[in-house]
Amino acid sequence: MNVDELVAIDIHTHAEEPCCGPRDDGYDEFQAGLAAYFKNPAGADHSHLPTVEETARYYRERKIGAVIFPVDAERETGFRRYSNEEVARIAADNADILIPFASIDPAKGRAGAREARRLVREFGVRGFKFHPTMQGFFPNDRMAYPLYEAIAEEGAIALFHSGQTGVGSGMRGGMGMRLKYSNPIHVDDVAVDFPDMPIVLAHPSFPWTEEGLSVATHKPNVYIDMSGWSPKYFPPVFVHYANTILKKKMLFGSDWPAITPDRWLDDFSTISIRDEVKPLILKENARRLLKI
Repeated sequence: MNVDELVAIDIHTHAEEPCCGPRDDGYDEFQAGLAAYFKNPAGADHSHLPTVEETARYYRERKIGAVIFPVDAERETGFRRYSNEEVARIAADNADILIPFASIDPAKGRAGAREARRLVREFGVRGFKFHPTMQGFFPNDRMAYPLYEAIAEEGAIALFHSGQTGVGSGMRGGMGMRLKYSNPIHVDDVAVDFPDMPIVLAHPSFPWTEEGLSVATHKPNVYIDMSGWSPKYFPPVFVHYANTILKKKMLFGSDWPAITPDRWLDDFSTISIRDEVKPLILKENARRLLKI
């Protein structure tokens, strides 16, 4: 990857399509709900979502690097996860544009920790995505600590969904998704107990935006990615911190394919981010975090 030739690095993109054959029961309804939540016309035809290869082509055309990952939420949703190994292999074939992260349900305990070490050592995985609401756990649950220990010792990054989610939005009972797990204040304990592990809070953390800003301000190892929202809806306090105290810790993220980088970047150009801060958010902060 020639970072100098990239215009940006998107730290938050999803590998969505199941890898194991036909979609699981309820998956179409789940994707339809996401498309409605994000007002994503492309998601209306949820019979097909972009493959990892298609994602690479899309980002290559735009000269945008992309961190890509699946989400292991099999235990809570019943949807089979996209193979971490498969995502990493395809990313390796497209290493000029894709950076592989993985996802492991922390309830897998020591088996999950072994998997994490193997993925870093053998497949070049650079980080791990957690979705507390989809995975049904509080980030500071000691159950997750063997996995965090492996991630920290391997020098990888932990990325946590925070705040409200489009997953299950509008569905009966919210598809069983409990928002309480994704309050970013629970990640504060993780940042204390693993002070050398880089941590990214994904999204503006609504309705706990100020809790997320507080954690990132107080803990040197915590960053925030700005994905999952059109920038035109960012709360004023979020924009203020991005321009000032956290200007070196804010990261461009889209939430592809729910939100495309085209839409995100167009809306980003309309908000009051200082000219000298824009390059930090769009590329330089991620470049430093990812060490590329």
